[in-house]
Amino acid sequence: MADGVTRDDLRAAVASGVIDEGQAVSLQTLSDQRMGYRANMVGDDEPFELFKGFAEIFVTVGLGLLISGLLGLAAIFGGFALIPAAMMALSIILALYFTQRRRMSLPSIALCIAYSLGLIALMDALLPDTVSGPLYVGLAGMIAVAVYYRIFKLPFAMFVFGLFALMAVTGVVNYLEPPIPSGFATGRSVLDMFGVTRYFDLQNSPYMAIGTLIFGVLAFIGAIYFDTKDPHRVSRYASTAFWLHILAAPALVNTLVMSNYTMGGVGTILAIVILTVFTLLAVVIDRRSFLTAGLIYMGLLISQAVRDTGTDWAPVITLLVLGVFVTTLGAFWTQARAKIMSALPDFPGKDRLPPYAAGLSVSD
Repeated sequence: MADGVTRDDLRAAVASGVIDEGQAVSLQTLSDQRMGYRANMVGDDEPFELFKGFAEIFVTVGLGLLISGLLGLAAIFGGFALIPAAMMALSIILALYFTQRRRMSLPSIALCIAYSLGLIALMDALLPDTVSGPLYVGLAGMIAVAVYYRIFKLPFAMFVFGLFALMAVTGVVNYLEPPIPSGFATGRSVLDMFGVTRYFDLQNSPYMAIGTLIFGVLAFIGAIYFDTKDPHRVSRYASTAFWLHILAAPALVNTLVMSNYTMGGVGTILAIVILTVFTLLAVVIDRRSFLTAGLIYMGLLISQAVRDTGTDWAPVITLLVLGVFVTTLGAFWTQARAKIMSALPDFPGKDRLPPYAAGLSVSD
């Protein structure tokens, strides 16, 4: 925005306690409606901030050195068992300043990771080595990180919460189906070399695939909940939704597309339909994560179609087609979204999605 209070001003006001986040969102929404926020958004951006400058990188390096040194002291004087607890305690103490007071992005993410790794190591030291280990660690991690998010209001913490939830899903699956055999699975694509089909294919690993599907649905519901609380994406709600979409997109796309792709025949057609639906969904909710998660499967489908014609140029043609598609959609994202949203009938929550009716293209 050219004049008046900026988004950084509102963030600073929230951080200093002058106003709360709800008031900040209300003020920014009013300003956006009057001045056309989407028209003034640079480069059709989807707001995301990993770090604000090199100062945060510098502080993060310092935190890594400090935590490593203090953990070394804990190992010398307290033994190995004290290290995870010391890491968690130190991470919380440092987060009280760098996260709660300074609201520094990258150092806050690093401290959350250190806190979570300390928890995993502590649980590993306390629990016996059993098949139920991932379930207990996942549940404990979900509770601990939920409290962490409540205290520090760090969006990235919700991403870690999701990872612990996925760990708990893995623990449940360990009860329901036998362990995955070692070695490469036999299959039809390079994905089998990395075990992808074994985790996301309903035929090869049904319980894990169903688990990741349920996880993806719940993560998506949570992401949409936070998205609709901040359609103009100026507060931590939008950032929290971003991290949940990062979890939901691969879980949903991989499970549904992979399960159909490995069947071949009609399954291939269904995979194409599902990818198309997810592409439209990405445009509607104005989140590119679903489209990004599906790119590898788009490439596999295009490559298979080209190979069926008998040509040896499948890799080159696949890259060219994907490159044209992604570049074109990226360049005309907002215009395409405006037309699609205008063509869609009204549905619950449509008015709580990011604006699309005016000011969508910087070049207009």
